[in-house]
Amino acid sequence: MSAQITDLNVYRDWLGIPDAELPAAGPPDHYALLRLVRFEDDDEKIRAHQKKLNAHVRTYASGPFSVQSQHLMNEITKAMLCLTDPERKKDYDEDLGRVVEEKDLLGRMPLGQWLVRKKVISRDQFREAEAFAEARGLSLRDAVVQMKLVKPAVAARALAQELGLTFVDLAETIPDDSVLDKMPRSTVKHNSVLPLFVDDGVLLVACVDEPPHDLEDELRLRYGVPTRWVIATPLAMNQAIAKYYAPGSRESAAEIDTVKKSGKTKATKTTTARVPFSQLSDAEKHEKRLIGIIILCWAFIGSALIDTFVVRNFLITTDWPFFITLIAAPAAVFYVFRVYWK
Repeated sequence: MSAQITDLNVYRDWLGIPDAELPAAGPPDHYALLRLVRFEDDDEKIRAHQKKLNAHVRTYASGPFSVQSQHLMNEITKAMLCLTDPERKKDYDEDLGRVVEEKDLLGRMPLGQWLVRKKVISRDQFREAEAFAEARGLSLRDAVVQMKLVKPAVAARALAQELGLTFVDLAETIPDDSVLDKMPRSTVKHNSVLPLFVDDGVLLVACVDEPPHDLEDELRLRYGVPTRWVIATPLAMNQAIAKYYAPGSRESAAEIDTVKKSGKTKATKTTTARVPFSQLSDAEKHEKRLIGIIILCWAFIGSALIDTFVVRNFLITTDWPFFITLIAAPAAVFYVFRVYWK
């Protein structure tokens, strides 16, 4: 078995790249790795090839080649992220000898205009979404998703091009454990970000919206390399954080490192911001709905029982049959609808 692993060439044996297209040393270029014609510009085709190849390589993940499988999937994902980022792709293609002609490009485009130009939504739907977002204090990305005009992944891709970033499917991406270990769970949950891996001396970090500058400074200090951001959907981000940062799994090592760097000797208590209800997974939303209903039921039933058997019989005599209920029930309704379910 060890001889079999030694003789394995994952590029040739798993991806089917001919020996003639393989370099004498090191991995093939991104186009060969993704089985694309050189200088392919179609983002859809690039992502489709990445998804298909990762699905194939994942079949080896549970056998004796699990390490090689994960490493190759990361290589494929890094290649896709490079070739779907306009600025990085331009630099990469020029390094491969491509002569880029100057064109009258549209460049970045606002999210709504991009969706209209791509014929995902109509202009009337765009105006309705703008009004919906303004009335409810939402971003346009969240508005088109809540109105069910656009799927979350498409909305995230539209936001990515507006920000000049690229979109990543976290379900098809396996972060590097050594990178995950350096960021505390509290920071990840508070900012809705996920560090992925270091590629060409740059830390790739998934986020759901444009990140704050102070977070970028923190990451540069923590990892010692510059940061490049990629956009993911809120649901995929919550699921990935739940998967890779289960309570207690990574917090201690990163927090100890943070405390040592800051020179503190006492235990540091971290607090995490509550995730908005709209960004929770379906299972988490269902659980919060059930708990909220239970709170409401007990607020009405419990206060009514106290009014009937305690207040009226032992404490005071009042003409109001439901004295406590009139106070507790509205308070519970306000809390559940305005706080717990927000």
